[in-house]
Amino acid sequence: MSNNRSGFLGGIIIGATFGAIAGLLVAPRTGRETRQLIKKSADALPELAEDLSTTVQLQADRLSETALRNWDGTLGRLREAVSAGLDATQREHQLLNRTEVEPPTDSQPPLRDRLL
Repeated sequence: MSNNRSGFLGGIIIGATFGAIAGLLVAPRTGRETRQLIKKSADALPELAEDLSTTVQLQADRLSETALRNWDGTLGRLREAVSAGLDATQREHQLLNRTEVEPPTDSQPPLRDRLL
């Protein structure tokens, strides 16, 4: 929700700036009055830019934290999957080693001789 709030705030700042400029340019004032208003608005621009920069930085920090948390979760699930795969492989290997082929009896020739 805070992501939407900071984006909304940034939009308000930008919209207010453009609205003020457009209002000054189409306002029915004398040239001198309009120039004074434009000068006051221009003097306020550095502060507006700083506010916008701070808002963007906060938003970037939040996105970075979210991405890091997501990465940590994905890495944890990957480790669990690899561990489960290794455990299953070891169990299968042990099972195969336990069920070795019994040696042939005297009445039967070895398997390789029967196949040849």
